[in-house]
Amino acid sequence: PAAAASAAADSTPTSNASAGGAPICPSTGQACTAGCGATPAGKAIGAGEDDSNTNVREPIFPPELKRRVAKDMTLPGENATWHRPSCLANLLALKKQHPGARLVCGNTEVGVEVKFKSMKYPVIVAPTHVAELISVEVVAGAHLRLGASVTLTTLEETCGRLMKELPKAQTSGLQAIKEQLRWFAGPQVRNVSSIGGNVCTGSPISDLNPIWIASGATFTVESLDRGSRDVAAGKFFTGYRQCDMKPDEILTYITLPLTRPGEYVREFKQSHRREDDIAIVTSGMRARFEVGPGGVATVAELGLGFGGMSFKTVSCPKTEALLIGKPWNDATLQAALLSLAEDLPMGKEVPGGMSEFRRSLTLSFFFKFYVDCCRRLEADGFVAGAVATAGLETADLSAADRFHRAIPMGAQYFQVQDGKQIGQPTMHQAAEVQVTGEAEYCDDVAKPAGCLHAALVLSTMPHAKLLKVDPSAALAMKGVRGYFGAADVPHNEIGPVVHDEEVFASKIVTSVGHQIGIIVADTAEIAMEATKLVQVAYEALPAILNIDEAIAADSYHVYPMFTDHKIEDGDVDAVLAECAAAGRVVEGEARCGGQEHFYLEPMASMVWCGDNDELTTVSSTQCPQKHQKMIAEALGMPCSKVVCKVKRLGGGFGGKETRAAFLNVCAAVPAWHLRKPVSLVLDRHIDMAVTGQRHAFLGKYKVGYGADGKILALDMKLYNNAGNSLDLSAAIMDRALFHSDGAYKIPNMRVVGRCCKTNLPSNTAFRGFGGPQGVLFAEMWMDQVARKIGMTPEKLREINLYHEGETCHFGQVMESSQLRACWDQATGNAQLEDKRAAIAMFNKAHKHKKRGIAATPVKFGISFTALFFNQAGALIHCYLDGTVLVTHGGVEMGQGLHTKMAQITAHNLGITTDKVFIAETSTDKVPNASPTAASASSDLYGAAVEDACRQLNERLAPVRAALGPDADFGAVCTSAYFQRIDLSAHGWYVTPDLEWDWSGAKGRPFNYFCFGAAVTEVEIDTLSGDVNVLRTDIVMDVGDSINPALDVGQVEGGFVQGMGWVALEELKYGDPDHKWIKPGALFTAGAGA
Repeated sequence: PAAAASAAADSTPTSNASAGGAPICPSTGQACTAGCGATPAGKAIGAGEDDSNTNVREPIFPPELKRRVAKDMTLPGENATWHRPSCLANLLALKKQHPGARLVCGNTEVGVEVKFKSMKYPVIVAPTHVAELISVEVVAGAHLRLGASVTLTTLEETCGRLMKELPKAQTSGLQAIKEQLRWFAGPQVRNVSSIGGNVCTGSPISDLNPIWIASGATFTVESLDRGSRDVAAGKFFTGYRQCDMKPDEILTYITLPLTRPGEYVREFKQSHRREDDIAIVTSGMRARFEVGPGGVATVAELGLGFGGMSFKTVSCPKTEALLIGKPWNDATLQAALLSLAEDLPMGKEVPGGMSEFRRSLTLSFFFKFYVDCCRRLEADGFVAGAVATAGLETADLSAADRFHRAIPMGAQYFQVQDGKQIGQPTMHQAAEVQVTGEAEYCDDVAKPAGCLHAALVLSTMPHAKLLKVDPSAALAMKGVRGYFGAADVPHNEIGPVVHDEEVFASKIVTSVGHQIGIIVADTAEIAMEATKLVQVAYEALPAILNIDEAIAADSYHVYPMFTDHKIEDGDVDAVLAECAAAGRVVEGEARCGGQEHFYLEPMASMVWCGDNDELTTVSSTQCPQKHQKMIAEALGMPCSKVVCKVKRLGGGFGGKETRAAFLNVCAAVPAWHLRKPVSLVLDRHIDMAVTGQRHAFLGKYKVGYGADGKILALDMKLYNNAGNSLDLSAAIMDRALFHSDGAYKIPNMRVVGRCCKTNLPSNTAFRGFGGPQGVLFAEMWMDQVARKIGMTPEKLREINLYHEGETCHFGQVMESSQLRACWDQATGNAQLEDKRAAIAMFNKAHKHKKRGIAATPVKFGISFTALFFNQAGALIHCYLDGTVLVTHGGVEMGQGLHTKMAQITAHNLGITTDKVFIAETSTDKVPNASPTAASASSDLYGAAVEDACRQLNERLAPVRAALGPDADFGAVCTSAYFQRIDLSAHGWYVTPDLEWDWSGAKGRPFNYFCFGAAVTEVEIDTLSGDVNVLRTDIVMDVGDSINPALDVGQVEGGFVQGMGWVALEELKYGDPDHKWIKPGALFTAGAGA
């Protein structure tokens, strides 16, 4: 063919030609004889770059691999031997030879056991290529027989196919399975996970096992010597993760009866989040009805299976027996609900917690099933008026609806400024390399020769004396190169604000996860294994694990310069007394929990030493200067010999401002001693367990108000859970004090803050830095006032909003306030009044689903509350080709800071952004840089860049004047070079007019406020707790946006992250509220926990 001849003539190698030069058929992978290989589709296997039909196509999956016949395979390894038998007989022989072998298809369970539970499996068998185990067959038109190695994706597809092919009456169970799999993990997991693996794991919170039990499924197990036997699903699970299988037996088939007319199956699952989450409670329910004289439906068969209600998946024999022969009516429903409570007992301190919620879910699920069966009996023509006969109203029917979330959609509106650079929605400069995976993060940096890998030895006790730390067994392990502890650190005391921490614990550990030492080894895996061999002996000490215990024990961080601050304005006591006399006071307590940062890139750092005692580190941090300073202090080095570099972060949200620093110091110690590079990258579960989170807060408040709803006085005491060290908790508390007025003018106000000292890992900065907690409490007591006086919440909020020129409780005047404009636009866009009327109608028509709407304003002060942080530097180099290199003190962590700096540079120098490159952040380029935090970095570093550009423009003005206005910037730079004009400039900026002193607690701590408002409509299933956010309108004043596209992303991202904090995410530590968790340990140390 011409295409092939052309390729050969040009000597261009192509992958779509066989060895003989003929095109390859896309269907067979062999030399093409039918000419189809010359078509554009055929060329997709691989074409020359000049082929416009194929240069963006991907190669097809190699047909040879599809046709390959599987053979027995054995791969021996140092820790395990992997077998892949090709037939059932060989599989059974292997299981007889190795009774303790684990059968693994997708490794989604065994992988977890090996990594997190330190399980050892020397023999692993993959049954993925055994024909019988991957078979799917409908038997005698009445049963579906599934091989145990069938993947969950195949199961889902099979159910969908059979639902189209079989009569509807036979597919109720198939539909239940298919619907349950919608919420089972993600596609990648379902593609490899097997049915048999899911069954044999015996998880007490399995999604599918309750359905197998309810549907009357049968499991076939088989051994080489005894042959096969069938076990009813309801009798298969014998204990916690234990099944009715002998050591030499395997599960071969799952047989599911197809349903009959008048037989219905439903699935239920409730988890913290709908998508890809483990269950709190799961259930499968099946009922077969017989319709007798008078059209009364009675229960002929009933199957109930539950997960999450015991140490194994269970059935409900009492309830099942009780309902047989009973009419399907309200009396039967009530009897069933009482019986279920007996079938499913649960104590208060049960593992997993939430016992009351879990018990209520079992009743809610049954009621949903009851309603669903009534609807189906009527719809299928079995019982006329079944809904009414069952005592149900039309408003009850939606209780049986399956959860549905519409595909999200949105519209973004913003103003584009005049100009070519500033104000344009320019794409993030790193967007392309990030989406392709080419973006380089800390652990992607090429490791120097001889680089060692580190893992931390961490405390397992919340508070204890260290009696012995013996690393000898770890040091004897092959590949381990050293252990380092407190004795190896020249100056062991560190801390970002006060030195109340240690690099490594010397005598006492003060939290679970407190670092005791560090192991370095040839690989990260060896280092992690070696940490398990370090023997640590403890003497337990009393532990304080939450705010209430800290208050009771008077346990606070007390540092007079930093803690125990108060802001007071007006005569709070006198006004509250007047309000109390008039009966217009509300008081109470408000609480909010913490939040995990969950940045995509975990904590990481790499350290190496050079000659002359120089030390360089690449770290995932928002504040390289803190790393430089803390490493220098710990090792007794001058800061001038320590360089910290940051290319970009995979997210930070405040979590990498200070808590990354102590980890970098830990890695620096062995690097300094051994003079070898050391890399430390935390596993996700360790990162979550040891690096701290958003602070939990307790607020005790008393609010006085007038007859018109005006808030007259607020007296509030705030407590945060600081953890075992101060870190930034005092500054976070200060910002909470500043923002405790929300967006409301309160003429008489007193707020006091205390930082509770507890035996948890030190909590730290998180987006908002204490501001969200203060604002949230304000919204809580505003709602309480609105309910008491019978005013709509948005009306109460509106009459209390700040006006231009009013003074905050800390003395700052509201200037250029856009608060009311944001409020009016947000409530107007949302059509708040019309929505309230529509919501009232919906709630009247739905008994078990309810909708609500809320409008919330916000003002947020922009500046660091520590005044000295409000300074910034930037360094700009201009090159002779007209390109510009910019280095500034800010860190790019996905928010687009570098992109904005490129826009500012291009705008000021009169060039395009493609001529501007932003270099990595480094302490040897811009020293003493403040953290990239507080929503201030664009202001600070943008102004510093602008200052550097101003200097350059002043120097280049005579050159430009000589060359003319149309001169290329490269020509300008070249001419300036020959005239010996400096083409580098260091810019500097200090935020002006800031004034604050805690001794007087009045001043101007912020450069300005940003304002916003949001209106959100939600729908709640009152039976299950499911929440659907139906619509949100957000209006945010960001001034003249440098880059609207990036700013919209920040607004939307902040909203979603905040929604996760208040409505979804929960940190569970072993404390008095969670006695089933080991004291001080973080149970939720993972995305699925």
